[in-house]
Formats: sequence, structure tokens, C-alpha cells
Amino acid sequence: MKRLPKKLQSKLDVRRNEDALRRLLSQNNLVDFSSNDYLGFASSRTIFDATHQLLIEKNINQNGATGSRLLSGNHNLYTETEKMLASFHLAEAALIFNSGYDANIGLFSSVPQRCDIILYDEVIHASIRDGIQMSNAKSYKFKHNDLEDLHSHIKRSRNSNNNEQEVYIVTESVFSMDGDCPDLRSLVTLCQKYNCHLIVDEAHAAGVYGKYGAGLLQELGIEDQVFARINTFGKALGCHGAVVFGANDLKAYLVNFCRSFIYTTGLPPHSLATIQSAYNELKNTSEIEKLKKNIIFFNQKLETENLKQIFIESTSAIHCCIISGNENVKKIAAKIQDKGFDVKPILSPTVPKGKERLRFCLHSFNSKEEIDEVLELLATFVSN
Repeated sequence: MKRLPKKLQSKLDVRRNEDALRRLLSQNNLVDFSSNDYLGFASSRTIFDATHQLLIEKNINQNGATGSRLLSGNHNLYTETEKMLASFHLAEAALIFNSGYDANIGLFSSVPQRCDIILYDEVIHASIRDGIQMSNAKSYKFKHNDLEDLHSHIKRSRNSNNNEQEVYIVTESVFSMDGDCPDLRSLVTLCQKYNCHLIVDEAHAAGVYGKYGAGLLQELGIEDQVFARINTFGKALGCHGAVVFGANDLKAYLVNFCRSFIYTTGLPPHSLATIQSAYNELKNTSEIEKLKKNIIFFNQKLETENLKQIFIESTSAIHCCIISGNENVKKIAAKIQDKGFDVKPILSPTVPKGKERLRFCLHSFNSKEEIDEVLELLATFVSN
């Protein structure tokens, strides 16, 4: 087998030397505090059986989409599911993508145009960063959740003499590596004042916030003030794919100009049927309430164990304990895993050096006893 070019081998060696080399891990039988399956839907027999039944009732026995949606792959379940999603999320239109990554690189590479400005939170997801890099627009980051810094960026951009210049503000309703939330109401007000377009990724808010887990924007009642929303189905919904919500004209634009949508094979009917079944379950499940109770209990336990000062404040399902240094955070994660709890270390360069962390993902199926024990272990290990 031909060896890697020296430049590529050198980059791998740097990762190894910094104790930051990523590896694919096998599934384990540890108590789950690491997955994004917040409601347990990924292993729900109810959703599995409902999906199978839906396909039988519609006489669908097709394995694949057969092509891109603009050619042969736009089967009837697509139209049906997008209509259902738009209604559930109070949107004018919905467009399904194969993944959250596809949705973000497609949206951000195609919508902002040359001479436009993109202002994005400095800890925004990598998929959004990649889409922005593919865009012809100029882009600038603002300090994390810092409205004052964003305000100064907006004012500078609006001093331009280009009357056709559009400004896009990009954030997440729940940040994936921090678990915290921006002040979305103030962001909406700021965008209205300066005529900016707000885009919000709700990947980690769906299934956690809002009526039936509709998301944080709908919980706040400001979903109609946002230019575009991105939701994914691979987190709390427990299946696969993503959707962009916006106006009918935005959907038409993406169908015509979004390369990650145009030039890819569509999702198979089974994936669309699973999305429908998962959303139907959202309307009937008690898992959202169980998750909310676990989030409250986790935060209370941080107080009693005197751990709150090393955690990023969060009311979401994601809670992050800052432990500086790749070696240090990996050692503590290994000790917790040895005790039977799957808590993952998040290393630099995924997060900035000095901000390495343990990432605790809470689920509706975690028991109070499990939360008690894992945080008591953490308190012991960080104090040694």
C-alpha cells in the first residue's frame, strides 16, 4: 500500500504528539452520558414499528431514492414530510437535506453573495464555518454570545456605501460544545433595527425546548422573525437528515442554487418515514418532561457537589466541565469510564487550548442515581 505524503504524515504526527489524535471507538455498554439521543428515540421500538407500519400502509417497498430529488429521487414521502414539518414548526416552507452538515454547507455557501457580510459567533459549529468559507461573502466572527461586540460589527458593516449589501447574523440556539444559549430575543431586536438576516441552527434545541420539543425559537414565540432555521433529526429525534425552514422563496432559491441539495442522491423512503414517526412520537411522549427534570436535577447536583464554578452555565441537555489540557481531561474521562459511565473528553483543537472539557449529555432515560454517582465521581477526581 502506498504511504501517505510527508506533509500529511507530519500533520498526523503533530496530533499524536499533542495527545489529540482522533480515533473511531467501538460502542460500549457504559451508562450513556455522551450521545445526542436526548429522548432515547434512536432505540425506540415504538418509532421503529410505526415506521415499518407506515411503509406497509403506503405500499412502499423501495430501498433507495434512485437519484437526486431534481431527477428521480423526489418520492411522495418527501412532499408529505416537508408539509408536516413546516406545519409543526410554524414555517412557511421546509426543505429536507441529507444531513445537518449538508444543510449548513449548502445554505451558507449559496445564500450570502459577493459583497455581503456574514457575522458569526466565534464558537459556531464546524459545518457552518465550512459553508461560510465556501461563500463569496466576507465573514467576521464576534465574541461568543456578546451582543455588544456583535453590535459594533454590525455598525461597521452598515457604514458601507453599498446599498445592496446584505448582512447575515449566524448563531445556534444551543451551542454543541458549550451547551449554553444566546439571547435570541435581543438578537432579533438587533437584526430588526439594522435590517439584518438572522439564521439560527436549532440542532440541539429540537426535542428539548418548546411545546412538543419544537425548539427554543418557538418556545420564545419569535420563529417568524428569523430568516432561516436549521433543524437536524440525528439528535433528539433519533433518526437522520436535516431541514431548513424559511420562506417559500428561500426554498425555491435553495432548490435552484444549493449544490449540496442539487448534486446528491435523496434520502430513501425509510428515512422519511422514520422522521414522520419520530415527530408523531414527540406529540405523545413523556420523555421531554423526564429530560427537563433531569436537567434541573443535574444543575442542583452541581451546587451540592460544589462543581458549578467549573461548568459552563446551561439549561440545555449539554453540560460542559472545563478541565484544561488534553492529557488531564483524558485521564479524568478514563477514570469515569472505568467506573461505568460514558463521559467523553473534548480536546483541542476541537475546542481552544486551555478550554478542554468533559461533555455531559443528559437524557430522559438517565436515572437520578446515575446522575448522582457520575457527579460524585467527578467531584472526587477533580479534587485529587
